[in-house]
Amino acid sequence: MDRRHLLRLGGAMSVLGAGAPFALQLAAAGSAAGQSAPDYKALVCIFLFGGNDAHNTVLATDTDTWGRYFATRNTGADPIALMPPGTPPVAVGQTSSLTGRVAAANTPEAWGGVLPITPITSQPIPAGTNASARTFALHPFMGPLQSLFSQGRLAILANVGTLIQPTTKTQYQARSVPLPTSLFSHNDQQSTWQALSTEGARTGWGGKFADLVAGMNGGNTLFTAVSTAGNAVFLSGQSVVQYQLSTGAQPAVVITGQSGNTLFGSSLAPSRVRDLITDTNLTNNFAADYSTVVARSITASSTINGAFTQGAVTGVQAAPAYTNPISGQTEANSLALQLQTVARMIAAGPGLGVRRQVFFVSLGGWDTHDFQNTTQPNLLAKVAHAMAYFDTALSNVGGIDRRAQVTTFTASDFSRTITTNGDGTDHAWGGHHFIMGGAVKGRDIYGQFPTIGPDVGGFNNPDNISGYQIPTTSVDQYGATLGRWFGVSETDLDLIFPRLSGFRSRNLGFL
Repeated sequence: MDRRHLLRLGGAMSVLGAGAPFALQLAAAGSAAGQSAPDYKALVCIFLFGGNDAHNTVLATDTDTWGRYFATRNTGADPIALMPPGTPPVAVGQTSSLTGRVAAANTPEAWGGVLPITPITSQPIPAGTNASARTFALHPFMGPLQSLFSQGRLAILANVGTLIQPTTKTQYQARSVPLPTSLFSHNDQQSTWQALSTEGARTGWGGKFADLVAGMNGGNTLFTAVSTAGNAVFLSGQSVVQYQLSTGAQPAVVITGQSGNTLFGSSLAPSRVRDLITDTNLTNNFAADYSTVVARSITASSTINGAFTQGAVTGVQAAPAYTNPISGQTEANSLALQLQTVARMIAAGPGLGVRRQVFFVSLGGWDTHDFQNTTQPNLLAKVAHAMAYFDTALSNVGGIDRRAQVTTFTASDFSRTITTNGDGTDHAWGGHHFIMGGAVKGRDIYGQFPTIGPDVGGFNNPDNISGYQIPTTSVDQYGATLGRWFGVSETDLDLIFPRLSGFRSRNLGFL
């Protein structure tokens, strides 16, 4: 361990008691856990910033549900209703017999029908529907995830969102139960998903997981929580400091004058420059602390860049080229590049003595109030492309299949309204998410898939309020299920997710 982390753990152990502060209980637990577990596990959070429209991501296709879905979304200047399963693509410029509209590259008619998936477990028939059985599908551009689902390495968690306690439509309308603060606010809901509190939160549940397991990572605790998407509250712990990596050829930042053996022709100059940058003999406490952080960063950068030259890392498969399905043009997939860096970090783990890691990657642009038919399909295709690549890359990391040791999951601010505003959707609440990995009990949908459709024509949807779905599964349950697989004890889960005891199920069963 580094000296600061060791001192923190030692201090925690010396004062630990029944009333010990949460940070100390976490640190002590982490040091104890560090004496075992020769294996490796990692959690990878894929955050979709802006609020993904889950209704066009995972769809119920039984006749009753599809009828309400299609009638609701097949309206406006640029209808966003997808085509039913089995519908062949309509050539651009040709007229669809189903909608009577001329197909363009950015209209659902040109994409063909949604892609059927068959869960192992039958979903219950929701109240208010006439369906005899529920059937499901994915967006037409998510073919790679359709394959992963059928292979059993992908599961879907239905209608999950931020909750204080289980909430019904009646309770919501009467305001008889506490509701999450600042619902429908991007910044606040992003923070609540990551840290269970609105904007301004200082620690996230991923960082608290990292606090507990940092002791398993020997002298490289700095690589316990790693982000390729900048600073994320999800990875902020009580003692763990998140490490931020770039996705370039050189993963860690190199300070000029520190990357070679000489500087200006002098072999002594690099060390002199380092001494100047990291001088801690300063009377100003802020400057001294800053130099300490810089020194740590330089050391970590050198360690990472050295590790990334090893064969197991350089042998990690590079992300394949990505083609925008709307434009047909090759373009960068930043999510795939981030996951490529994560795969390389996982490959470097044995050499670094790292056994437990939490990662954060992200993809933005999901706030589709307008032009949803152009924006969301490309983003969904990028997610499918990136996740399928990551699955393949993990299948051979230095000759070892790491997929059973890595669980990847999606998260987002919220979903979007089932109703359309003409060419897009507005902020909503509960949505559907993907969990991928070899330890995942895949080819199934977990949680309660909601009734779809607005309250019109005498239909009273028990899950719908003004076009958005009330979540039936909480972020707390989602996180706790992931944490339990990661090795977090039931006692610590209650500390990290203090509202967990108010929900019926502590374990959603997808791992």
